[in-house]
Amino acid sequence: MTTALYPSLRDKVVFITGGSTGIGSEFVIEFARQGAKVGFNGRNEAAAAELIASVGKAAHTPLFVKCDVTDVAQLKDSIARAVDAFGDIDVLINNVANDDRHQIENIDLEYFEWMVAINLRPHIFAIQAVLPGMQRKGGGSIINVGSISWMRKNPTVPLYATLKSACQGMTKTFAKGQGKHRIRVNHLIAGWTMTEKQKRMWLDEAGEKAIAEGQCLPDKVQPSDVAAMALFLAADDSRMITAQDFVVDGGWT
Repeated sequence: MTTALYPSLRDKVVFITGGSTGIGSEFVIEFARQGAKVGFNGRNEAAAAELIASVGKAAHTPLFVKCDVTDVAQLKDSIARAVDAFGDIDVLINNVANDDRHQIENIDLEYFEWMVAINLRPHIFAIQAVLPGMQRKGGGSIINVGSISWMRKNPTVPLYATLKSACQGMTKTFAKGQGKHRIRVNHLIAGWTMTEKQKRMWLDEAGEKAIAEGQCLPDKVQPSDVAAMALFLAADDSRMITAQDFVVDGGWT
């Protein structure tokens, strides 16, 4: 697969939450290949080291900051370290998430708060952290990564789906509030994307059948498909696009 080259992304400062594995790691690769200065956080140091090595001869070596995003102080510090290294953030990708399977009858307060601390709270505080720099620069792009789980009424992840649906409201309200600063905020909704975790843990015979019946297109959604949309939404090519939902799901919803 050949992705488009976006000249406006060269030397842009991009920060990705939860970038060491999954879809986030593909964001790191693709933005680095565009010549962007990429910072990302996560918990998996070994995976991050392998990821940086896989980027190869990029114009700028990505910066990894080990971070538990459920700790807001750590989250903000990871962004601050990227700013120290590269300058104010131009593009924020709120990617971190955990689609742990669960049922409503088994949710207690501790689990609820843990899920919020991964799937919603980091998005808000990451936005808060990058806004002053984007405002100084006179613009920026914030991409909130969502999920089709709530759109297709997935009963195996009721709390996760609820929290991911909040990305839509968050996107639209922040887009209106920050539009005067030329800060664009969009919602990138990923379908069932074939990360190593998804294939290892959830893609069984029933999953294959669900994809075949649910999607319009026969091919499975790959991390590179989601990253391709993120590149467009980060680039100047989408400069008049904000407060919108972009679904990359093979036509499932």
